[in-house]
Amino acid sequence: MTASDTEEYISELKGRGSRPGLDAVSALAEKLGDPQKGLPAVHIAGTNGKGSVLAYLSHVLKAAGIKSGCFFSPAMKDDRESICFNLRPISKKDWNSCWEKIRTAEEELKAEGKDLPTFFEALTVLAFMYFKDKGCELCVVECGMGGAGDATNILTDTKLCVFTPIACDHMQFLGNSLEAIARQKSGIIKPGAAVVSAHQEPEVMTVIEKAAAEVSGSVSLPDEPEKIHFSLSSQSFSLKGHGRLKTGLSGAYQPDNAALAVKAVEKLTGSGIKISEKALKEGLAATEWYGRFSVLEKKPYIIADGAHNEAGALALKNSLDTYFPDTELVLVMGVLRDKEYEKIIKILSSKAAHLVTLTPPANPRALDGLELAECGSVFINNTTAAGSVEEALEMALLLSGGELPVIACGSLSWLSRFKDVVERRKKNG
Repeated sequence: MTASDTEEYISELKGRGSRPGLDAVSALAEKLGDPQKGLPAVHIAGTNGKGSVLAYLSHVLKAAGIKSGCFFSPAMKDDRESICFNLRPISKKDWNSCWEKIRTAEEELKAEGKDLPTFFEALTVLAFMYFKDKGCELCVVECGMGGAGDATNILTDTKLCVFTPIACDHMQFLGNSLEAIARQKSGIIKPGAAVVSAHQEPEVMTVIEKAAAEVSGSVSLPDEPEKIHFSLSSQSFSLKGHGRLKTGLSGAYQPDNAALAVKAVEKLTGSGIKISEKALKEGLAATEWYGRFSVLEKKPYIIADGAHNEAGALALKNSLDTYFPDTELVLVMGVLRDKEYEKIIKILSSKAAHLVTLTPPANPRALDGLELAECGSVFINNTTAAGSVEEALEMALLLSGGELPVIACGSLSWLSRFKDVVERRKKNG
């Protein structure tokens, strides 16, 4: 397949939407030799923090010299970024070659009258094909949305299940209560897999512990970070048994994410995977992951954070209170229509002197910026809608007056474009 053939095929797949369930993805994987079988994996589920924990673990594995793959979604700019080997995205050559195999397998399924894969289902199988071909010793895999019915749950050799904080999101697919959502998420637990979880709401922890007890064992919790030094460049904290640790990511929530990753590493080393203390510390300090309270500029501060649900907004609010305790700011926001955007705005409104809204570009699920502005004006008096990402940045900087921090938040689907606009502006002076 040529690059244009691949893009055309991917566009067709994306038009099929999404669905829970493993029948279609299992059928596709079977056609391609079941690459997920025998693929050792760390499987991560949760609502917020999955990407950060995946990033920490992937950087630690690289520092330890372990051949590793990582799979996450959505990608920030290029779909290829979702599939990495030793933190490097799959090459264009391998990308096109794998998609050709996927399409051939789909044609066979079609001839047999079976359900055709969605984009995420096909992407998941492609990732496992690539990891198997590269001889990955361990893969770090992030659930797309749920758990039990998530395409990634065709994994059969899960060594470790990691649960980041579970909150209400994607309720139309996962259930309308924390318990129901937790039951879906805990469906990734496999017999023999170790289980590590962040500190959860009591009803969530009860569900995870019950699921673990039925097929695997007990649930391990991370130690609490102590003596935290918060910084917008490099953060540090103390952790039982490890002394002083540094993280490469900003955000008041990152010490907790890092502590969860450390507990995951402890379980991996306990199972015989060789990760030295040196590799652990180097990996945490070297971790980079855009869209998690990422500082793009300092005069004034321009920060991007992918808070797109209520729990994410609360975490962002905590970070803003930590780093800018007595400072108002300019909020730039774009979200998808199926998000609880009113709750997000309400949570962040006490920090925002101004709100600039926009429509996330090239996304059929995007909420119109004018509609978001109408909602935002109920909570933030100085609210206006921009016609593009470029215009939103210019308006925000004017409102900032060169002093107030500019915080871009909402769906990750537009934050990569925001980063490009900021960097282009900086380059052009």
